[in-house]
Amino acid sequence: MSETEFRDKNISLSIEFSKYIFEHPELEDKIPKGAQVVLLPEYDKKLSEYNLMIAEKQREEGQPVVYVRIKRLLAPRLSRVEEAELEVREMPN
Repeated sequence: MSETEFRDKNISLSIEFSKYIFEHPELEDKIPKGAQVVLLPEYDKKLSEYNLMIAEKQREEGQPVVYVRIKRLLAPRLSRVEEAELEVREMPN
């Protein structure tokens, strides 16, 4: 897998994790300030290994580390709208 593919996958995974934290704010309180957060998708072994390698290189001395094991991602959806109702009005000429 290329660096670009790893980067693109990590961008998507980071966005999804941010959404998850937004929905579960109690988890945010468990992440120490200044911690290195390492996303480990269990469904993508190569990406997990890559993220561990990069994390090891970037870790600062004494920095707390939080490993986030992500079991799976749900299928993407085109829209998050649950229900919509349309009202069409004919405009006079």
